[in-house]
Amino acid sequence: MIVIIIMHEAHDVHDLASIDLNLLRVLDALLAERHLTRAGKRLGLSQSATSHALARLRQVFGDRLFVRTSRGLTATARAERLGEPVREAMRAMSRCFGEPDVFVPSTAERTFNIATADYASFVLVPKILDRLTAEAPLVDLWIRNVATDFHDQLALGEADLVISPGRNADAPVAIRSRALYRERFVCLVRKGHPLVKKTLDLATWTTMRHVFIAPRGTPGGVVDETLAQLGRKRRVALGVPHFLVAPHVVASSDLVLTVGARVAEAFEKLLPVRIVEPPVKLPGFEVRMFWHERQHHDEGQRWLREVVSSVVG
Repeated sequence: MIVIIIMHEAHDVHDLASIDLNLLRVLDALLAERHLTRAGKRLGLSQSATSHALARLRQVFGDRLFVRTSRGLTATARAERLGEPVREAMRAMSRCFGEPDVFVPSTAERTFNIATADYASFVLVPKILDRLTAEAPLVDLWIRNVATDFHDQLALGEADLVISPGRNADAPVAIRSRALYRERFVCLVRKGHPLVKKTLDLATWTTMRHVFIAPRGTPGGVVDETLAQLGRKRRVALGVPHFLVAPHVVASSDLVLTVGARVAEAFEKLLPVRIVEPPVKLPGFEVRMFWHERQHHDEGQRWLREVVSSVVG
């Protein structure tokens, strides 16, 4: 935009594509030094090369631009008018081609958005917040609901990171990911449950009433698939969309919940519940961190990803 303004000053007689933008550097140096030799040294050019560049500038703008005097070069009125646009153009080019922005956690003022379910929020967010408080006190964190197709959230910039179960092979090419941890399933029951002693057998487990966490509101899951392979099924007495309400239901009822071990272990410390191993082998799941390719090299984003990776225990 700035260069277009300069070309407009020249009455639009030249196509921008035909202009050597290095001439702007020469014009900027001449305006600053008002001396051909000193301007050349500033640019690392010989006096002859600087003189040749000035001749080209005069041709581009249709003006002498600088007139020789006993004290050096005096700028014409046209050159003086070009001074500020040229300086702004140089500042713009410096921003484009200069050193990349550096993210300094201790002084950075920035907001990051992480999309995830309440499961990962409960497990990871307190630890992430501890790191932010200690290392980046001016950085804010927003936790967003994770969409069913979270790839669009990343592509549209609605989330900087997504933390979710999934596989990298399922993601589009523009989506990157990193494994955070593997999770296994355990069962959670209230302390003093009349049917559950030290261990839980298959017959008891299948006759109990179950709590099922269904974020998308649909039945079926790992437990049901595993039982079906054994010719068994269970009764889901309560389906809830969120992870964090289910342990409270278990604590005050005879229902059983099959859930990720990290959530169960946390609630075992908070509620009158206890963990028992499921009576069948259940496949676990992998929790991954996803981000978009366009944010891969952003220094702040890279720092955030390292923070998330470091808090996984």
